[in-house]
Amino acid sequence: MNFNHRQTAHCESGAIANLLTHHGLELSEPMAFGLGRGLFFGYFPFIRLNHLPLIAYREMAGAILKAVVRAVGARLEVQKFRDPHRAMTALDQLLERGIPVGLQTGIYWLPYIPRAFRFHFNAHNLIVYGRRGDEYLISDPVMPWPTTCARADLIRARFARGALAPKGKMYHISALEQAPSLAPAARTAIKKTAARLLNPVPLFGVKGIRFLAKRLQKWPEKMSPEQVKLHLSQVIRMQEEIGTGGGGFRFLYAAFLQECGDLCSDPRLADCSLKMTAAGDRWRDFATMAARFCKDRTREDDSFLMMGDILRDCAEMEEKLFRELLLL
Repeated sequence: MNFNHRQTAHCESGAIANLLTHHGLELSEPMAFGLGRGLFFGYFPFIRLNHLPLIAYREMAGAILKAVVRAVGARLEVQKFRDPHRAMTALDQLLERGIPVGLQTGIYWLPYIPRAFRFHFNAHNLIVYGRRGDEYLISDPVMPWPTTCARADLIRARFARGALAPKGKMYHISALEQAPSLAPAARTAIKKTAARLLNPVPLFGVKGIRFLAKRLQKWPEKMSPEQVKLHLSQVIRMQEEIGTGGGGFRFLYAAFLQECGDLCSDPRLADCSLKMTAAGDRWRDFATMAARFCKDRTREDDSFLMMGDILRDCAEMEEKLFRELLLL
């Protein structure tokens, strides 16, 4: 089929944006991420991912897909399977009908992903848009160009085991009403996102950022130097590398606010976009200093006290911004 591949910063928002665009609703990735209410922060020291505390800069896997299709009035058909043969048969049937299909996969088992970037994460989204024998045509949003994947490898990725096991999950757009006005949906999504980031629960939102800052400053007292490096690297990786586009999705959300400024004819949103970008820059300041600690390249003024203060700056900047967005 004639499927237009677009590389994006994040797999889930990129996949749903590309699927909806294929079906006639031109949607950018930032708009999909914003409508999907993807921005989040959570620090969960009691939940372990690869034996390290879970830190999240985006909403849980699958939530963006559901929120976007509701916002634009589309219908998303989702299936899961126990049997790999049935899963591949269902995929083949949709492809024969000319329907591109989104898959949730384990990124570690995708051979076209460079080995240095593979890790055990089972909520990676990609789109299959065709088949040639035992090879499937893949539009993976994080790749610069379309690629292919052998049937056996795709099965392994679809049925990867462990946390967030995909269980053969696949999805496609089954209905899309006449293109809606996105302005009201965008404003609603902005207010809901702002309210969630201002959540009073200590582990979430701006309070969660401050909680992490307090914990991080005590890590050198409670952990070995090697453990400290592992914990810091986990924070940096989730912030800068795991499908964020950098800055813990802050730059992506800033692009959404900028687009909303034009969409809603509201220059205040463009100003909020600049403030979100500034917050993303401050997050990157934190990541840069943390990376120096991980690589034993610290400067004279680097310290865990300073890193905690930078995180508090991020929390302060974002709290002011989210309160402003609630009032728009």
